[in-house]
Amino acid sequence: MNKEFKTLEEQISILEYKGLIIQDKEYAKQILLRENYFFLNGYRHLFLKSNNDRRFIEGTTFEEIYSLFLFDRQFRNIIFKNLLIIENNMKSIISYQLSKKYGYKENDYLKPKNFNNKPEKMRQVNDLIKKMKRQVHANAPQHAATAHYVQNYGYIPLWVLVKVLSFGIVSELFSILKKEDQEAIAESYDIPVDSLINYLPILANYRNLCAHEDIVFENKTQRVMEDTIYHKLLNINKMDGEYIYGKNDIFALLLIIKQLITHTEFKNLVEEIGHALTNLEYNLHTITIVKVLDRMGFPENWQEIMNMTRKVEE
Repeated sequence: MNKEFKTLEEQISILEYKGLIIQDKEYAKQILLRENYFFLNGYRHLFLKSNNDRRFIEGTTFEEIYSLFLFDRQFRNIIFKNLLIIENNMKSIISYQLSKKYGYKENDYLKPKNFNNKPEKMRQVNDLIKKMKRQVHANAPQHAATAHYVQNYGYIPLWVLVKVLSFGIVSELFSILKKEDQEAIAESYDIPVDSLINYLPILANYRNLCAHEDIVFENKTQRVMEDTIYHKLLNINKMDGEYIYGKNDIFALLLIIKQLITHTEFKNLVEEIGHALTNLEYNLHTITIVKVLDRMGFPENWQEIMNMTRKVEE
């Protein structure tokens, strides 16, 4: 069945038919026009009676749904700026390690022998080198720093090249490095190599979600995060032997971020999220903030994570 175009008046009628209270229709039309009915409608799920009854809980207002929409925008921006910090740091550390060891010209640091030489990795290594070279040719002329090096020196140092590489490429690059290079990079974060290999694709995926303004607060990932000391310290409940929060939800992302940025940066992140949640709670009437936290995978004591340390032994 085809989805037909609906006017603003028809969009309002559909929402009201499902039980949403819209007192100021002109205001609602302005929001729907600016923000997109389809996108705004993606925030309705918490306000529905049940999975089977798709009508709104009695008393749900247009302003409540819009408040959740605005919260997610604010939350997404908080997450995004911290992901950019991690992306920049990771690019800097990787380029430093590889440049120090293999040289600073493309013909030096992009040699296949510099990467994991296991037979099952060779195809991935060669494919990634080709991807990196394609990104160089496509993006380098558009960036002042890379264009400067090409024009004046005829090559692009890796510490400059990484500025035009996507986080996804950098994530894959780490996965094909030699073990000793992975260990040197992971040591900068004081976390195991296997953990970093697991974390980077999750971070790259969320970075893209944020950049494209997708719904983030309730996003679930395909990759499942390993158990950490934080799960235990927060006394997160288990179901069938698995923690119910912090595994493939947005709280899992928060646990990853905590391990990759400074204490001050993470403290600021927690305080900003806390402020955004407080504002949202003020605007909710038909559901509680606990329902939102549950959807996010946040335990109610989530803010305690701010001062926790991994140095505690399990």
